[in-house]
Amino acid sequence: MPPVPSHPATPGRPTAATRRRAAGAPRKGEQTRAAIVEAALELAARDGLEGLTIGALAERMRMSKSGVFAHFGSREDLQIAVLKAYERRFVDEVLVPALKERRGLPRLRAIFERWIELAAIEAARGCIWISGATEYDDRPGAVREELVAMVRSWQRELARAIQQAVETGDLPADLDAQDLLFQLYGVILVLHHDGRLLNSPDAVARARRSFDRLIDSWQRAARPVRAQKRTNVRSVKAAR
Repeated sequence: MPPVPSHPATPGRPTAATRRRAAGAPRKGEQTRAAIVEAALELAARDGLEGLTIGALAERMRMSKSGVFAHFGSREDLQIAVLKAYERRFVDEVLVPALKERRGLPRLRAIFERWIELAAIEAARGCIWISGATEYDDRPGAVREELVAMVRSWQRELARAIQQAVETGDLPADLDAQDLLFQLYGVILVLHHDGRLLNSPDAVARARRSFDRLIDSWQRAARPVRAQKRTNVRSVKAAR
């Protein structure tokens, strides 16, 4: 006779496994997939997305290659999963905390400061977006399309923060948001280049100073225009 379970399931009474699933607890397969993606993120940061292989990942996870493949339809699917995981982490670390700041220059400054901090860390371990840009700038396919879409999405968020700084009066009304976006993106790329390739100890400090100079240059450029407008208004009133 088989042993009687100590807590037999009764009709209408959910089992412990059922209660865990109902509470939103991840299933074992989902946990394994998440662990694989996490390990793949580390490998891709070090070796690039093209350097990410099922064999290296299986060895890292102490799994068989077929076991890794069971969670992804192809190597391309794995690479895209890594990109999406990186994007979620990037947004959580850079954008979300900065949204607590007031719209305008305080929020833009907070976004850029957190971006600098992340870029400094990635200068040591590698940035998937920056290395991916080199790997896929001339390589068509689903991975490139995903990467391009993510970078454009981030640029839209940054341009929105710049435009809000214009709307609040922190930056001049005639500022071209795309121009400042281009300049800020350039600062991050140089920070990564000098920090990673040249191992420059003052790259972060230079990046912060570059942000301040860019903002100040746009604000100073607007002052003569505003002063001229006030002079013109006074001249018109005097003529009347």
